[in-house]
Amino acid sequence: MSDPCGMTTAAEITPGYFAAPVDAATVAADWKARGYSCHVFDDPPGQSWDDFVHDTNEVVTVAEGRLALVVEARRFVMEAGDEAFIPRGARHSVINIAGGRTRWLFGYD
Repeated sequence: MSDPCGMTTAAEITPGYFAAPVDAATVAADWKARGYSCHVFDDPPGQSWDDFVHDTNEVVTVAEGRLALVVEARRFVMEAGDEAFIPRGARHSVINIAGGRTRWLFGYD
């Protein structure tokens, strides 16, 4: 879904946006060029970040492991290299569904 200016207004997943193994410096450079910050989480199995809402757009990429991303009523499973776009104002949760640690990157515009 797009707004009148052509900006995405719904959550989207782009499988394999970044080549695996994912290089954090490559992600940071790509996101910086697109106007996003870049930060890292390294979560243990089962870690859940629930019901967040931000005033900015967010992007998420899995570097290692596997995440479930729930945005409003939609659930996505993300693998290494996948990129998610979460529009501002969307309630979302991120859950490590890997058997081990998951390292993932996130950024805001």
